[in-house]
Amino acid sequence: MGTITQNSELLFLYDAKMCNPNGDPDDENRPRFDPDRERCLVSDVRLKRYIRDYLEEKGHTIYVTKAEGVVQATDRIKQVLGKDDVSGADLPALLAKLIDVRLFGATMPIKGAKKGEGEAVNLTGPVQFAWGYSLNRVQMVDSVTISSQFAAREQAGQGTFGKDYRIYYGLIGFHGVISARRAQVMLARADGNEAAATSDADIELLDEAMVNAIPLAATRSKIGQYPRLYLRVVFTDGEAFMGDPREDLTVNPDQNLRSVKELTLDLTALGGRLVRFKERVARVLVFQDPDLRTTAAGREVKAAGWLAELLGADKVKTIERT
Repeated sequence: MGTITQNSELLFLYDAKMCNPNGDPDDENRPRFDPDRERCLVSDVRLKRYIRDYLEEKGHTIYVTKAEGVVQATDRIKQVLGKDDVSGADLPALLAKLIDVRLFGATMPIKGAKKGEGEAVNLTGPVQFAWGYSLNRVQMVDSVTISSQFAAREQAGQGTFGKDYRIYYGLIGFHGVISARRAQVMLARADGNEAAATSDADIELLDEAMVNAIPLAATRSKIGQYPRLYLRVVFTDGEAFMGDPREDLTVNPDQNLRSVKELTLDLTALGGRLVRFKERVARVLVFQDPDLRTTAAGREVKAAGWLAELLGADKVKTIERT
């Protein structure tokens, strides 16, 4: 499969129940929160971490890895290339190894091959996400004090204490884009080496990670999160985008929720947006968790079947969890 030539737009919904979706280190690790709208917030960095960890566990080489201790960027490049001298590091060779850089981009401390590029190469990957936010109004769990029986070195003989912050329930939505133009720029930076640019195979791995990664990242603060809906709208060319699909979604009810089974997601307005772009939509890939109830135009629907009605069955493909 060659370098991607078609844009895609992504809608990804997952829920978080009695957990901390994205703690803010500047605020005692409380869940990131918009108090005016009562919405939980999740950074794009948090979502990319889930994807990177999943791909690494599947045997793919990752540049931004969670190694033991602090790893300098130069040291990571040495690890990837298997040599101590990276002064003449070959950018195409690096990109061919590092799937997360091909997807998301990175800054790498290697001398650019082209005049004026300096001592670091900055790459913007074709796959980017806006910050996520909850589609429903979220309530915080009153914090509880947690303790450890193990003392810090300076507190010999004493355990340590901290606060545990969580939300009751949030259905969190992300919007993402895949830019064919950015993929072509990366191909040019790699001197035309297609193994070093973002391919259709890379995007298929991204699809796989989107619907599988989060439940596998179940740490104490993250357990209780599950993917509920994923759409990747693939356009016919490298120019089309349709805008943030989260604006078209309505959660009923939108407050006092404790479970996915207590809500209904209305897709009606999203259907209107897709119909407006119908001629430029090549296909839509769909994953829907069976516990998520969806409606459109006043009737209960399944996303894949409903999209087939709107766009044609030949344009819709379902994705399953592995």
